[in-house]
Order: sequence, then structure tokens, then C-alpha cells
Amino acid sequence: MTTDRAGTDSGLLAPTWAGSPAGAATTDEAYLAAMLDVEVALARTQAAAGLLPAQAAAAIAAAARAERLDLVDLARRGRDAANPVVALVPAFTDVVASDAADYVHRGATSQDILDSACMLVARRVLDLVAADLARVAAALAGLAARHRDTVQAGRTLTQHAVPVTFGLKAATWLGLTLDALRRVRAIVLPAQLGGAAGTLAAYGEHAAADRPDFDATTLIAPFAAELGLAEPVLPWHTARTPIADLGAALAFVTGALGKFAVDVQTLSRTEIREVAEPAAPGRGGSSAMPHKRNPVLATLVVTAARQVPALALVLTQSMLAEDERPAGAWHAEWQPLREALRLTGGAAHTAAELAEGLEVHADRMRHNVELTAGEIVSERLTVALSRTMGKAAAKRLLAQAGAHEELAKVLGRERLADLLDPARYTGAAGALVDRALAAAAAMGIEPTTRT
Repeated sequence: MTTDRAGTDSGLLAPTWAGSPAGAATTDEAYLAAMLDVEVALARTQAAAGLLPAQAAAAIAAAARAERLDLVDLARRGRDAANPVVALVPAFTDVVASDAADYVHRGATSQDILDSACMLVARRVLDLVAADLARVAAALAGLAARHRDTVQAGRTLTQHAVPVTFGLKAATWLGLTLDALRRVRAIVLPAQLGGAAGTLAAYGEHAAADRPDFDATTLIAPFAAELGLAEPVLPWHTARTPIADLGAALAFVTGALGKFAVDVQTLSRTEIREVAEPAAPGRGGSSAMPHKRNPVLATLVVTAARQVPALALVLTQSMLAEDERPAGAWHAEWQPLREALRLTGGAAHTAAELAEGLEVHADRMRHNVELTAGEIVSERLTVALSRTMGKAAAKRLLAQAGAHEELAKVLGRERLADLLDPARYTGAAGALVDRALAAAAAMGIEPTTRT
């Protein structure tokens, strides 16, 4: 079936962000509104500098309503210039009061508007991500504190290794989340103002009649402040550090949350059952197998973690931007950046729900620790035996079937029982949990409690 009617991008095939705050913050409507915000900020900045009438800036601001423009028509007409701003400017000019129309987009180029709009959208999404990461961190800190000494089988290369604690596992997830939060808080999102080729020439030319000595660089700081963005030293139209940095941060965030999620998937396997996702009506169901309770929240987070690094790679590759505006590299950034923002925002929001409701089955952890009948502490036994018979002989003894009686003879039954207790061989796990909780507190994160 073919149709000319525009579709709706509501995330039908992207359940990680469908219906999430980040999804709402990255719609076509949100991007259009951000571009209009930039046009308004530009007019207000120029008016404050005496380069256009204050009433013109007010009229431009009053007209800057996304609903007054035909979004679908703009998208389609944007194909003619490979750039939506080229279609936006005349359409927006048409809805501005006639006396102010000549001042719309004065001196600007498409990249000033679109890059600054992308930074606005990114700022709004990152604020959501930071809030959700703080929720994740607080929930994980609560798990770490409550299960500081809950014994669990440590697993390396899929097999039981030595005892750990669930508190330490949660503390590891917490540490990654704190690292992600630091990166999000540190991201610098600058405004873009450079004109057609990064010289600000048109901005100065428009001012020349009344202010021939006007320094166009004085517009940069107030323009950035009007948008709530950072002031760049130079126009970055072909120096794409802000985009590459943003992509790298988004990839780290989803990777950090993905580690948490993939561990939840593993620990919720039927044969392990040490944790379970929070239950909700209809969640985790199967269309064919009604008995199943799939770890869908973790799956959504893992989905994002597998996609965002590839999107970030596109953004990094776009740093190869020839001349003063590249033919394709800049254009290649737009959709991958939006999808990376959507996926990261959706993953963080989902991970918060997962962490806050995660069910921990300590009894099942203890059951699984005991599956190997003491083999999980063989490392400890090797150390104890080595003191009396040497390391090689100790390993030979432990490798023998039915070695328990021999061990009792060498070590004594009471000493052997102590050595075989997994809870007495968790090393510095508790102290490490305490360190993670202190790091969280230093960032203003306090453990959540459950009633």
C-alpha cells in the first residue's frame, strides 16, 4: 500500500523510549519548537544590542508557535535543500507581523539555528536523564546497603567462582551509575553562532549602517545565555567536538545501565531465580506461553545499550567535516543524535523503575551458593592447606573425590566447618560496599528505603 499521508513516529518499533519523557522531548514537534526558540533568542539578543527594534523581537516571539506551522509540509520541503531550516525561515516569516518580518533570521545561517536547537533538545533530555540516573543510584545504594552481607555465588566465565555479596554486586552497578551521572553533569552544550561560513560577517553587515564599528563577536555570549547554553569560543560548525562528546556520554550511560540490566537478566533465569523484576499487570507476558514472566524492563535497557554505541560512532565519524560546511557529514548527525537521545532517555527512565522495584531472593542466593557442596570456597581451602602441606599437595588433595575425610584429618572438623562457610569468605566485600555508599553520598545520593 502506498500513501502520501504522513505517518506518526510514536515508537512502535522502539519500546525503550515509546511513551517516555525523552520520547516526548525529541519529537518532530519538539525539534521545531526548539528551532523557533533559537530564532526568538537571536532576535532578542540583537534587540538588546540595539540591532533591531524591541517590538520586532516581541512580535517574533509572539509568532513562534509550532502549531502555527505545517510540520509535514516543512519536512517535505526541507528535502529540496537537504535542510529543514531553509523551509522553516520563509514559513515562519509568513506568520510574523509584517513590520517585524524583515528581522526574522537576520544574519543567521541554517546551521546556527539547527545546531543550537539540537543543543537545546539535548539539554532538555539530559536533564531528564540526570534525574533518572539519580533515581537509579539511590535505589541501587539502597540495595547495596540492605544486602551488604547477603552471600551470593560469584560467577566468572559463567561458572561459580568464590562467594561474593549481593550488596557488592549492587555497589558495582551503583559505581557505574555514578560514573554515568558525572559524565552527564559534565557535558558542555554550546550555542552555535557563526553565520554562513563561521565569520559572523552578516551579523556585522546588518549593523554597519548604524554601527559601523560593531563587533559581532559580542553577540555570542548573550545569545548563548538567552538559550541557557554554554558560550563557545569559536563557531563549531566544522569542529564537532560537542556532538562527538555528547555521543560518547550517551554511549557510556547506556553501557553502564546495560551492565546492570544484563546482570538482572542472568540472575532472573528460571534455574537461578535470585532476582525478579517488579511485577505489573501485563508485564513480561508471552503471546504463546502464559506461564512466563520475562525480564522486559532489563531487555529494554539492554536494547538501548546495544544500539547507542553504533549511533555514537556515526557522530564521531561526522567530525570529518570538510570546508566550512560539509556536504553530508553534518546532515548525517541529526537522526542518529535524536535516536541516541531517545534511547538513552528511555533506558534511564526504565532503569529507574527496574532498580526501584527489583525483588531480591536472598534465600535462593544461599541455595545456589550451596550447590557445589563447598567447592565454592576451594580457594580458601587451598590457602589453608598450603600452610601445612604446600600449594601443590593441597591442590592434589582437593582434586580427589571424597576428600572431605582427609581434609577433616588435616584441618580438624571444627576448623574445616569454619573454612567451608561461604559467609566467612567474602573478603572485603562489606568495606567495598561502604566505600561505594560514601561515594554516592558525596554526590548527594542517599539510599532509598523500602517499607
